[in-house]
Amino acid sequence: MTAAVFTAVFVAALAVSLAVRLWLAGRQVGFVRAHREAVPAAFAARIGLAAHRKAADYTVARQRLAILHAVVDAAVLLAMTLGGGLAAIVAWTETLAIGPLWRDVAMFAVAGVIVGLASLPFSWWHTFVIEERFGFNRMTLALWVTDLGKGLAVAIVLGLPLLVLVLWLMRAAGPWWWLWAWGAWMAFQLLVLVLYPTLIAPLFNKFTPLADSAARERVEALLTRCGVRSAGLFVMDGSRRSGHGNAYFTGFGKAKRIVFFDTLLSRLAPDEIEAVLAHELGHFKLRHVTKRIAWSALLSLAILALLAWLAAAPWFYVGLGIPESMLPVAMARPGVALELFLLALPVFTFALEPLSSMYSRRHEFEADAFATRHASATALTVALVKLYEDNAATLTPDPLHSAFYDSHPPAAVRIARIASLAA
Repeated sequence: MTAAVFTAVFVAALAVSLAVRLWLAGRQVGFVRAHREAVPAAFAARIGLAAHRKAADYTVARQRLAILHAVVDAAVLLAMTLGGGLAAIVAWTETLAIGPLWRDVAMFAVAGVIVGLASLPFSWWHTFVIEERFGFNRMTLALWVTDLGKGLAVAIVLGLPLLVLVLWLMRAAGPWWWLWAWGAWMAFQLLVLVLYPTLIAPLFNKFTPLADSAARERVEALLTRCGVRSAGLFVMDGSRRSGHGNAYFTGFGKAKRIVFFDTLLSRLAPDEIEAVLAHELGHFKLRHVTKRIAWSALLSLAILALLAWLAAAPWFYVGLGIPESMLPVAMARPGVALELFLLALPVFTFALEPLSSMYSRRHEFEADAFATRHASATALTVALVKLYEDNAATLTPDPLHSAFYDSHPPAAVRIARIASLAA
């Protein structure tokens, strides 16, 4: 392949992925607005028209922001690649009086800051304009900035050693470096699973043991019935940041924790809390997390093998904006290939999103079925409807947009499936 051909393929893939994103977002906006004035019959007895309109307006506002974000992301990607942005960063880091490996680290830092700054306004607008407008935001500007700082610190503490290790392996481990890098990546993922519940999550939220109550009795009985042991039942102060509610099962091995948002506990009855947890336990008992880790392992292995092949191809560098005059420098620095690869990869993997979404929705159906066998199907339905209303989740998504993106089944489909299981 020549550099010119690869450039054409990259530009075409970027144009197609952006066009599809914008088209799907437009369909979602149009479909939701067209159904704004009528609550679906399956929910008419439980959700009022005002709540349905709020969910429609919330969905439309988020989609419009997503449209603008997609356009800006595409522009930043072009600027960093074909626009010569990364080439300029590489040239600048070549002048630094530090070792070659650390020049690559500096390059990643500068590129990360640029990409991060481009996304920062959208994060701010989502939190302080959209979430505020619809009554969900509880964040202060100080807390938002603090969270950004903590997130950056965690990324440095955990991510920097991994980056340095991978860059070193690319230099020192020979032609099979990608196998060693894959092993490091998988070890890193497992480490994060272990550390997240006890070390990372508490940096951002306060976790307190679930108080003795009817809900706790039901939850403990459910755990016993399902043969599940955990490191504890905890309540997270989600209301400090948002009005949204949720529950989740986190951790790995003996570090497993069950976490409820305080906003969820304040809205659901004990049997509904039990049903929501039964769904989350379904993911655990049916080994959905393990299956996703396995798929991630296979995919990451293939991706790293592809990177190893591309890193030796001059047309890969030139096709993504590195001048031919810089090829000797760029190809001698493994970090350049890694950065270019990470920038361009989402353009080509975009087509896999509907497959990932379909796989996730299948797991959600299976977890719902598990919940109906170990808790009340009626309570699960009531809980889900409350969560749809409280989180302003649209009941009428565009079917094509939902099939492409949604990790959970549409509300009407999901509720109907649970009703059929109960019957």
